[in-house]
Amino acid sequence: MELSPALAAALALGDDALVLSHRLGEWAGHAPVLEEDVALANIALDLLGQARVLLSLVGDEDELAYLREERAFRNLQLVEQPNGDFAHTIVRQLYFSVHQHLLFGRLAAGDGLLAGLAAKAVKEVAYHRDHAEQWTLRLGDGTDESRRRMVRACAALWRFTGEMSEPLDGLEIDWDDLAAQWLDIVTDVLERATLPVPEGPRSGAWSAGAGRQGVHTEPFGRMIAEMQHLHRSHPGASW
Repeated sequence: MELSPALAAALALGDDALVLSHRLGEWAGHAPVLEEDVALANIALDLLGQARVLLSLVGDEDELAYLREERAFRNLQLVEQPNGDFAHTIVRQLYFSVHQHLLFGRLAAGDGLLAGLAAKAVKEVAYHRDHAEQWTLRLGDGTDESRRRMVRACAALWRFTGEMSEPLDGLEIDWDDLAAQWLDIVTDVLERATLPVPEGPRSGAWSAGAGRQGVHTEPFGRMIAEMQHLHRSHPGASW
């Protein structure tokens, strides 16, 4: 499928939102407390709404979500990582929502294809970011066990964050400035949570970052198979 740079960017951002929405939806009925069950479900629904708008710019949203093969998805590898424990989910959400908030803020200030969506979505993502930050502070500066799990999650997911700084053709923003601001914000949150900023490069030979090219991690294949199973089992069905 040949796409213009702007539509290719919309597809990539739509895939980010779709995949993370599914991951967060996996928490339904399993969150630590009922309030978090509702909060994570609401964030998942926000992301699903973003995904629907973005994918509909490219083509049929159902076909793009349920009939593409694994290598045709262009989402960041970060968002496809399994939920793990609650700390792992919160760190993944912190890393991504800070990035998405900064990105949509820049897109909303422009006049490109995605400006309207970004202007609306940035308000939703502000809540996603605050939710992740507050839990990071609570868990990082909480019990010895919660801090240990947060340290482990921060380190495990750090290598997936460099991909967020790679420019997307079709989006005219200062990617270096976005990456620097992301690092400043995340560093501040982690330090206030008494958590160490992970060591090691966010980009380069030891980092992960091929999701935009359709190369995904092993858990992604299983997730896609589960997400697409019902649609593929009953083609053409209406509900």
